Amino acid sequence: MTRELTKGYEPHDVEKRWYEEWSEKGYFRAASESDKKAYSIVIPPPNVTGALHMGHALNNTLQDILCRWKRMQGYNVLWMPGTDHAGIATQNVVERQLAAEGKDRHDLGREAFIDRVWQWKGESGGQIIGQLKRLGASCDWERERFTMDEGLSKAVRTVFVKLYEDGLIYRDNRLINWCPRCHTALSDIEVEHEDHKGHLWHIRYPVVGEPGRFVIVATTRPETMLGDTAVAVHPDDERYADLVGKKVLLPLVGREIPVVADDYVDREFGTGVVKITPAHDFNDFEVGLRHGLDKINVLDESGIINSAGKQYEGMDRFEARKRILADLEAAGNMDKVDDHPMSVGGCYRCKTVVEPYLSLQWYVKVAPLAERAVEAVKSGKTRILPKQWENTYYDWMENIRDWCVSRQIWWGHRIPAWFCDHCGEITVAMETPEKCSKCGSDELRQETDVLDTWFSSALWPFSTMGWPDQTAELKTFYPTSCLVTGFDILFFWVARMMMMGLHFMDEVPFADVYIHALVRDAHGHKMSKSKGNVIDPLTTIEQYGTDAFRFTLAAFAAQGRDIKLAEDRIAGYRNFCNKVWNAARFSLMNLEGFDPKGVALEQLELSQGDKWILHRLNETARIVDETLTGYRYNESAMALYQFTWSEFCDWYLELSKQDIYNGTPERKLAVQYVLWYTLENLLRLLHPFMPFITEEIWQALPKDGGEEISPSSIMLAPYPEYSDDLVFTKDAAEMERVMSVIGGIRNIRGEMEVPPSKTIAVILSCDTETAQTIMKHNENAISALARVSDLAIGYKIEKPEDASIQVTGDIRIYVPLKGMVDVAAEEERLLKEISKIDKEIEMFSKKLESPAFVDRAPADIVAKERMKLTDAACKRQVLEESLGKIRSLK
Repeated sequence: MTRELTKGYEPHDVEKRWYEEWSEKGYFRAASESDKKAYSIVIPPPNVTGALHMGHALNNTLQDILCRWKRMQGYNVLWMPGTDHAGIATQNVVERQLAAEGKDRHDLGREAFIDRVWQWKGESGGQIIGQLKRLGASCDWERERFTMDEGLSKAVRTVFVKLYEDGLIYRDNRLINWCPRCHTALSDIEVEHEDHKGHLWHIRYPVVGEPGRFVIVATTRPETMLGDTAVAVHPDDERYADLVGKKVLLPLVGREIPVVADDYVDREFGTGVVKITPAHDFNDFEVGLRHGLDKINVLDESGIINSAGKQYEGMDRFEARKRILADLEAAGNMDKVDDHPMSVGGCYRCKTVVEPYLSLQWYVKVAPLAERAVEAVKSGKTRILPKQWENTYYDWMENIRDWCVSRQIWWGHRIPAWFCDHCGEITVAMETPEKCSKCGSDELRQETDVLDTWFSSALWPFSTMGWPDQTAELKTFYPTSCLVTGFDILFFWVARMMMMGLHFMDEVPFADVYIHALVRDAHGHKMSKSKGNVIDPLTTIEQYGTDAFRFTLAAFAAQGRDIKLAEDRIAGYRNFCNKVWNAARFSLMNLEGFDPKGVALEQLELSQGDKWILHRLNETARIVDETLTGYRYNESAMALYQFTWSEFCDWYLELSKQDIYNGTPERKLAVQYVLWYTLENLLRLLHPFMPFITEEIWQALPKDGGEEISPSSIMLAPYPEYSDDLVFTKDAAEMERVMSVIGGIRNIRGEMEVPPSKTIAVILSCDTETAQTIMKHNENAISALARVSDLAIGYKIEKPEDASIQVTGDIRIYVPLKGMVDVAAEEERLLKEISKIDKEIEMFSKKLESPAFVDRAPADIVAKERMKLTDAACKRQVLEESLGKIRSLK
């Protein structure tokens, strides 16, 4: 029984209705225990403060394609959803609310502030979950996790305690990224770098004991010189060999500091002498460790010069910079100032310039954990795709530094460490201790720092499944099958999940890691609000529909190549959705009264056209399976697009009409079955990419059996597989020869501008008897699709004098032209077209002959103009050929 589809596809009602249906029926739900083979993915948890952007849209579309595909292949699929508590970002949101009320977090106190954050989360957090549902994400929402829910908090505490007990967590005074406004340490990924026009100040440092001699050092941050504890030269730099071991006088401060030799120094940069400030530069910190230098911190937590800065104490760092520069100039210590482009790091939340800052923090000793994580990829236990990212992974892991995991904020997992005020002992424990483990004192206070957000995220693949408890989910779904993520967090998140998974589960967290590219604008530029080139996914979905948007992302998701996205491309795939819809409407109108139950393909009277479309459908199923298995989403999408538009719609629907309308009952049944079978399988092939429109159409199709054969949703239907029974190689090849002939006749009609309504006479001259047999067998199709009223097919027929000719393989197509076209009118039209194109060629040529244009215009603009000239010349050649043919008819 068929159901009629509306004239045009209106996506929004359809999307809302089917998503609610799928959710209510539990189609996204995974079984903790099942006989089915398991397939699992954990979602990269978006920040609870976040809103859907293009990166999320691409990432989750690719995951959903995999999950829907595997579900239809019969797997027990778990797509684990959740959100990240996003420590600094979330705290900033609530602090801004308080600021609007004239308060700050200290007015509330820690506990009340945390309660306020939980209140915000309950009311406003997690809007992105609703947006992911709008995208069609088929996550198991009943299992949704949050990095600070009770279960994950238990996992975090367990891991911290165990790592501490294993000697892999420690405290130390080290250099970290510090935000003077947020008053917290930041990870490298939380520091956003922007290019600025800066300066390089060259300062004279007098050599102690050698009046009149000085060395010149260059710096972009002169205020840090207050903390200099050495200057360094390269050990092989002969210019300064005699200075090593001597001392120089630090200007303004008057402190004598040593000259040291270190390989870190670049002899080619500046004068080859660099200032060493171990407390305010990461490289200098390492140099300081190698040479036993003092670490003098000259800033406080707010970026204000402290007492170590002597006469500059109490000044803001940038105010102090101005004063120091003036004082250096006045003292004669300023040599020169150069303009200097530089990359300045800012806090990713408040944009304040970040300082390298010496601070007592908690660290994870990661080198021992990294060894197994590197070996897991090298041995193939985990694949990173595209493979080029493996080298980046190895480079990071083999040069890894210990991980600073403490943050000086309130929202997050509070570090489970207690300090004894009596004896100074540190107790790390799962539960709050009643007394000191060393001296027995009850004078204990808990560490105020919280853990880096990435700490809890690193446990995501197993903590979300119930660890440290040994759950059925862990047994069934860990290790997970695949992780889909962006390259920017390969180290910050992926590598840490590898380390933690191997250490605590003794297994890799995922079999495959697929690294997708960036979504950029149409010109390849990164999207940003400041550039005004951001495409909003939700606005796009509203305008074009979810399926068109999803298919666009998949179609452009080539491995290792950024996506250049423009709205006209999304509009193009909306047209594809409409094409599918209209093809379904045509099919359904011609399936009225058709019932596939009891019809067997092998008993039908199939034409070569029927066998061709079944063969191509089968090939498409094979290609999609092969390319999705290799995460080549764009190839899968293009195979489906090509088959749908160019083969099913453009050819088979046209081929089917003659037998549906004029064929024998046997042929009509055969065509109806093939039409139904092809459309039904095509919808299932398309479903992971375009879930909503495929479900809506599939529900309207007649079904061929009960619930087991025809389930209640396309989501539960089996994904089409390649079948040897649908291999019709010979018939498909012969049909493509016929299609090539039809295409040749259409080309002649187009060149001669024969109206579509007018039928023509055609002669097919075949060089072989095989070709003649194939053409005669399909003469009805040729006549119908090429609008031929008089078709002659023969062996090596002579070309009529007045005929236009096309050659395809061993067949010559002759179309007698006399009486078919108005020769005089057509000649006049062609001459006008040639005159018009000559003017365009002249204009493009003059432009490209002008040095003013070629030398000054951007290279891509010049290339476009050259392409226009080439296209115009080609068009002129075609017009000249057509003119010659017309004149031959006089």
